[in-house]
Amino acid sequence: MTIRFNEETFRDDYTFYNSPQAIRRFPFPFDRDDYMYSVNMEPHAGGPEGSVFERRFDVDEHYVAEMRDRAITLDEDPLRCQSLPHMELAGWDLLELIMTCKAEDYPDLFELRRDGDQWHWINRPLGIEQRFTFLDAGTLPHGPMEYITRQTQGDFAVLDQREGNLWMDAGMVTSQADWSLDFDIGMNFFEWHAPVPKAHEMGIFQRALKFLMNVQQGAPSRRLNWTMTVNPRLDTSPENYHKWGPEKRELTPENVGAKQYLRVELQSFWRLPRSNALAFPIRCYLIALEDLVSVPKWGRRLHRVLRDLPDELAEYKGFAVNRPLIVDYLARFDDGAPTSPGIYPD
Repeated sequence: MTIRFNEETFRDDYTFYNSPQAIRRFPFPFDRDDYMYSVNMEPHAGGPEGSVFERRFDVDEHYVAEMRDRAITLDEDPLRCQSLPHMELAGWDLLELIMTCKAEDYPDLFELRRDGDQWHWINRPLGIEQRFTFLDAGTLPHGPMEYITRQTQGDFAVLDQREGNLWMDAGMVTSQADWSLDFDIGMNFFEWHAPVPKAHEMGIFQRALKFLMNVQQGAPSRRLNWTMTVNPRLDTSPENYHKWGPEKRELTPENVGAKQYLRVELQSFWRLPRSNALAFPIRCYLIALEDLVSVPKWGRRLHRVLRDLPDELAEYKGFAVNRPLIVDYLARFDDGAPTSPGIYPD
């Protein structure tokens, strides 16, 4: 597999872009013309060739640039990566999972050699070669969770399972949709989901927790989530709201297609073998509206979804103030034709 990595930025001058191939493989999150919460889990057991679901940890043209952006965010705010003391074993579990999957799924990009507890990791895109002793944190430049998530796209919450609940006791979170690891660290599943409107009274989170606590080793699951953001900024944290919040006021009828982005999270769930923790990768994908509408089915469907979304969900998803601009723009690409079921382009 050959991947050409983009030279791009996710801040300041915003040179991020999607190639035509990246547009076609974008994980469009709506399988029908309307939207309401659901648990919407499915097995994370591959997917159509070329899709973001095909491999266990998707690596795409944005990989190198996203890792540079993560390093910048961590330099500015080291608290974006935290792990409570009892979670170190889970960090080693996560390191083993990611290294093994990447070496098997992308052998031209990553290599893992193991001789007992002596491991040799090679990451060719980032120019990293590391020999270390598995389960000895002193042989790595960072703790095991931080080490591997500095080399893996997406955010990571690592959840301890106890007392009939899941607890966010470790994480690497630099590309989140307006939530804070520093605030949520140590919270249980219901506490960190408390701000989500409607879902609690619908019983969504009760069902989701029951499902997640029964995820088995070797049988990961996945779902898609979505929100909206102005500009292709990965770091939309509460800590940096003063940087990205004012950008919402920059939209005009002339620039909305280029500056308004659909932000989709591919969330997956993995049972870790030694610690019994649950790894929760949250991979962020971004697409400008002007690129999204190049797929006619998506342009029609997104118009209908956003037009009809309840006001409180539009507020929670981050675009209520600009909904008229966005819906008016998308209306130009909705000819009223029926759309086919499912998320993939026709």
